[in-house]
Parts: sequence; C-alpha cells; structure tokens
Amino acid sequence: MQIDFATAGRIIFGAGKMNELAQIANGMGEKAFLVRSKSQPAAQKVPDLLKSVGIGCVDHIVQGEPSTPSIRAAVEKARSEKCDFVIGMGGGSVIDTGKAVAAMLSNNGDLMDYLEVVGLGHKLEQPSKPYIAIPTTAGTGSEVTRNAVIAVPEKSVKVSMRSPYMLPEVALVDPELTYSVPQTVTASTGMDAFVQVIEPYVCNAANPMVDMFCRDAIPQAAQYLPAVYQDGANQKARDAMAWVSLMGGLSLANAKLGAAHGFAGPIGGMFPAAHGAICAAVIAGVMQVNIRALQEREPQSPSLQRYAEIARWITGDDQAAPEDGAEWMSSLCRQLQIPSLGRLGIQPSDFELIVEKSQHSSSMKGNPLVLTKTELIRILELSL
Repeated sequence: MQIDFATAGRIIFGAGKMNELAQIANGMGEKAFLVRSKSQPAAQKVPDLLKSVGIGCVDHIVQGEPSTPSIRAAVEKARSEKCDFVIGMGGGSVIDTGKAVAAMLSNNGDLMDYLEVVGLGHKLEQPSKPYIAIPTTAGTGSEVTRNAVIAVPEKSVKVSMRSPYMLPEVALVDPELTYSVPQTVTASTGMDAFVQVIEPYVCNAANPMVDMFCRDAIPQAAQYLPAVYQDGANQKARDAMAWVSLMGGLSLANAKLGAAHGFAGPIGGMFPAAHGAICAAVIAGVMQVNIRALQEREPQSPSLQRYAEIARWITGDDQAAPEDGAEWMSSLCRQLQIPSLGRLGIQPSDFELIVEKSQHSSSMKGNPLVLTKTELIRILELSL
C-alpha cells in the first residue's frame, strides 16, 4: 500500500473559530489581501480583527466564479498594494480566487502558463504567498485542496490550476459562517459536498485514508443535508455539513473524482450554472450508468461493492442494492428542488460537445471505469 497525502498546513475547525483570525494571521505579513464575497457580513469585521495585531487590509470583492480576467485583475491590485499574504473568505469561487492570487503573487508569467488542458500546464516554481482560506458555505472543501477551478471565457471551459504549492497555509472552518446561507445555496453546495465524498470512495484511485473520511461523511450527508434544507436554523445539521464539506475536500485532494465532476467543468464553462448545481443534476445518472456498466463489464470491481455500501448507508436498508442508492439520490435531488440540466439551459443538441470536452477532463480519469460515448450521453439524457 502506498499513500501520498497532502492538505493545508493547519486545519482549524469549530463554531466561533473565526474570532481567532488575528492570532492566526499574526506573523504572516504587514498587509493582507482580503478576497471575499459581497454578501458575507462576517467579512466586515476582518479589517478590525487584523488591525488589533497591527496588520493592514486591502479589500477585494469577488463577483461570480473565478475567470482568467478576474484573477488577473485581482493579482494586479494585490501587487500594486504590496500585500504580503492573502485571506479568502467566501464560497468555493472566492476560495479558489484567493488560491490563484496567492500563487501568482509569487510566480512570474501569465495565468495561462499554469492552467491545465487549455493552458501550458507549467508547474509553479515558487511557493504561494501565505494563504488563509475561510469557507462560508458547506460545499466545495476548497480550503484543503491543491487546485483552483478557473473559467477561460475565450475557450468556453473551466479548467484547473494545480500545484502542491496552492494548498492553503491555514484552513479556518467555522460552521457559524454557514448558518445564514439561503436554502437554494444550501442545497446546491450541500450536494457538491455529498458528491465529493461519494466519487472519491468509488473512484479508481481510492485509498484507505480517504476511505475513512468518506465512510464517516456519506451517512452524515444523507442524514443532515435534508435536515438543514428543511430547517436552516438547525445548528447541528449545519455543523455536520461543514464537516462533510471538509471531508470532501480532503478526499478529492488525495484520491480522484469521477464523471459527475468530469461533466461539471465543461458544462460550467458553457453555461451560467453553479458547479454544485451541475454535480447535483448529474450524480444520480452517473451512479445509475456506472453501476450498469460495472455490472456488465467489470462485475468483480471493488467500486461496484462500494456502490452497494453507499446504498445501504444512505437508504438505511441493509438489503439495498447499488441501484437503490442511485434512486435515493434522485429522490433527494427532487426533495432539494435541484434544477435539471434542462432547467439550466442545456439542450440535447449540446450533448455531443459536452461529452467531447468532458472526456478530456482530469476528473473523468478518476471514474471507476472508462465510459463509452453512448454511456456519457445516456447520463446527460437521464439528467435532462
């Protein structure tokens, strides 16, 4: 057995931990570049917290998902302000923006030099500037991953910038920051977290350490995501989903993903749809098609047995078959009012291009087995 496990330099988890930001940042530099979402009230107290230990703060609001133009603009601003380190406070888009900014502040060249698939894919030569990642949604787990998903408008695709240097120095996960998240965002980000503990568990690069995280998180997601959707004030459920999100980040960063995320990048680049919503829209179809393909071509695959385990955990039925798990996920998406691909603006005429782009995505390479073009189109049909 061989395992290569990497994560943030320090993980801090717990309600109220945001109040320790000043002590955590002390010593990282004289001026912070605060990347944040406009809608996050807690971010407004960051400058005062930092001021208490003599640290200045430059505020930068992120609107929408990270793109090559938006990141270039943020890097230019941080450089002109001579910022020493970066704080990212928000959802996955904000956290990823902060990762990319921290990396580019320490490395020469253009952003495209370092992007996968459509860029040159060069490795970062220098460690990123110190980065504190503070998630305010329970979804992406980006605070403990080594990549940033970035839209390239001229290519109509989302790709990753990836390096061990991009792991945050500190992941500060305070579930209290998620308590006010709206119901629709709770649903889409929660499904993203759920998918990110399912796909690493069944992927073709699963390992015992990641398995621990997934086995702990999958049953909790099944229990607490419906609960927090019904009652956003349920603090126990909020805390549990923040934990699931963290486990998902640790898992995907140290194993692989699969077809759901394989579709999410290309679709997200072609349509104005949130990453979590896309993953949620396709996951039941991915599970159904994967299970059938495994039964037909690789019936002895450990991934098929793992789909059966997932089915038992999420349904609560010790006799559940793999297909029951796929149906349960489909039912959950209906309960959470997750929009279908059709409602996201996708038409059958888009399928060919989506599949072509998805086949080249890094996430697709982690799927339990290689799916045919016909099977990939079938997933899209089931998700429409």
